[in-house]
Amino acid sequence: MSTHAAVFDVDGTLVDTNHLHAVCWWEALRQAGHRIPMTSVHGAIGLGSGDLLEHLLGPERDRDEDSAISAGHKALYGTWHERLTPFDGARDLLLRLHADGRPVVLATSASGPELKALRAAIDADEAISETASADDVEAGKPAPDPVRHALDLVGAEARGSVFVGDSVWDMRAGRRAGVLPIAVLSGGVCRADLEDAGAAEVYTDTAHLLRNLDGSALGRG
Repeated sequence: MSTHAAVFDVDGTLVDTNHLHAVCWWEALRQAGHRIPMTSVHGAIGLGSGDLLEHLLGPERDRDEDSAISAGHKALYGTWHERLTPFDGARDLLLRLHADGRPVVLATSASGPELKALRAAIDADEAISETASADDVEAGKPAPDPVRHALDLVGAEARGSVFVGDSVWDMRAGRRAGVLPIAVLSGGVCRADLEDAGAAEVYTDTAHLLRNLDGSALGRG
């Protein structure tokens, strides 16, 4: 019998952090002498730190600055760890899927103390089978590697599995991994961009998805 996993992005999907990340990246870039519009920074959220800097500063940037900028972002964002807030329905959605026998896997670029803070905010460890970190793969989203790694962790097949995320990078990664991408609008990305990137279904947030779970691809799986 094949296993169908429910893979979840975390930032902007389960926990309300995207705008915090945008502010912290904006400030870290400003401190390094880069003036990047906040809208551009927000559009890059969901990429790993190296890919984010590549997207915002381009391939001709001084790469020697990357580690200092990333460390600046990490330090700024770390001041919010104790205040991270999950979206309504996030915990109940994961618990419901677990009760239904669906393996739940987190696919996130977070690791270490940041990942610990996110899991504490979600407060559903009993429902989470595995966590796939960007540290575990060679290429982060929009490459399919994080989603494929998440599936491998629970022995799940791509066909019949679902990846829930909030960014265009999530949707592209899901499509490339062969799973069905479901989008939520809670990360601040518009419906049209998510659908253009491959979203099969779009929900307002995790609470909306939970209310409509039985009729969704996630529930049907």
